[in-house]
Amino acid sequence: MLEYMKKSFLTGVGLALRSKKEIGELAKEFAKKSEMDQEQAKKFFDELHEKYDDTKTKLDTKIEEQIKKVIKKLDVPTHSEMKKLVDRIDKLAKAIEQSKK
Repeated sequence: MLEYMKKSFLTGVGLALRSKKEIGELAKEFAKKSEMDQEQAKKFFDELHEKYDDTKTKLDTKIEEQIKKVIKKLDVPTHSEMKKLVDRIDKLAKAIEQSKK
């Protein structure tokens, strides 16, 4: 039962949506309630932080990918496309200015 609860606690988006402080507090409370010794509690805490970092990274990547898809679908110009356009306008403005002289 304890192992099942531990695995449940380590999985899912819920883990990534919590702050590291909350994760630490939950881990301490869980270790206390499950009567883990200090070594088990530290191992659990470290495992939880590692899983948190991994899950957060994966979630951030997925969100980024989805945002890129939406932007592409909406046909919104990217920053680099806008920069190219501004650079092109600047060159044209200089060419026009020089042709007037």
